Amino acid sequence: MSEIINNKHSNHIGDGLHIGALKLTGNILLAPMAGVTDLPFRKICKEQGCALSYTEMISAKAIFYNNKKTEQLLESDEVEGQVGVQLFGADPKMIASMAKKIDRPDIVTYDVNMGCPVPKVVNNNEGSALMKTPLLIGEIVARLVEATDKPVTIKIRKGFDKELVNAVEVALIAEKNGAAAITVHGRTRDQYYSGKADWDIIKAVKEAVNIPIIGNGDVFTGMDAKAMFEHTGCDGIMIGRGCQGNPWIFNAINTYLETGQVLKRPNTEAIIAMILRQSEELTALKGEYVAIREMRKHVAWYTKGLAHGIKMRIAVNSIEDMLSLKKALIDILFEAYE
Repeated sequence: MSEIINNKHSNHIGDGLHIGALKLTGNILLAPMAGVTDLPFRKICKEQGCALSYTEMISAKAIFYNNKKTEQLLESDEVEGQVGVQLFGADPKMIASMAKKIDRPDIVTYDVNMGCPVPKVVNNNEGSALMKTPLLIGEIVARLVEATDKPVTIKIRKGFDKELVNAVEVALIAEKNGAAAITVHGRTRDQYYSGKADWDIIKAVKEAVNIPIIGNGDVFTGMDAKAMFEHTGCDGIMIGRGCQGNPWIFNAINTYLETGQVLKRPNTEAIIAMILRQSEELTALKGEYVAIREMRKHVAWYTKGLAHGIKMRIAVNSIEDMLSLKKALIDILFEAYE
């Protein structure tokens, strides 16, 4: 406890991050994102310097019913190594028992989603809807802490809406019930991802509790990361939208924090090579039909800002196999260097 208290107001730029007994070598993390943070993408981000990555959010109920798609979401391998699993639900007993059911050595921490804003989740009183029931949050954390020897964390928002801004209250309750760390997204549920993230609320949570706080929201560059550390005093930063189409962001942030150097975005050739690699690994995991369709959004993200990006995004929407994807990418590459 003394170590945590002594670190309460420290600024961990470039340092490792301790989440309970879990010791990470860095403090820039990959956020759990539905439809994004599958195994191939997590491995790519790890190679780029991500300190810890999380699975897509996983329904505790789906685990209970042995859902096949959910089993795939939980897949990992030796290359990835350590992984965090994010669960969602509103039943403390269910969440705790399902964590015990899926537990294995490479799962090093369990996070509970209390920030997802999408209606189908919120309408089930899950995700960010839990911000309206702080005592239930405490019970969820307590049950999960009791069920596992892995660190338990939660990911919350500023509040549910502008009338209910209660991140500090929720954080205090979570800490009291055994949470090892808390990620704070500086927007309310009603904001979704619009407007500017409120870093003041992250600072307020950091000052209120004695466990590590991970900041989340509007970090797209190394300069953004440095500014968040300095403004909030947070212990780590979780990257969400900033890594979509840009897994190199982790190396860019770490390099900037360590040296002040601003790395340039990779050239067209490197971007296309990464698209091909991710496509091939996703095909191996999910099959060609699913992989090609899931890659459409990734290609749109990767090619944003490229000279021939619009042409690529139009082409990929009608592509249905790897051979066609490779041909389209090679054509774009040739055009880029003509």
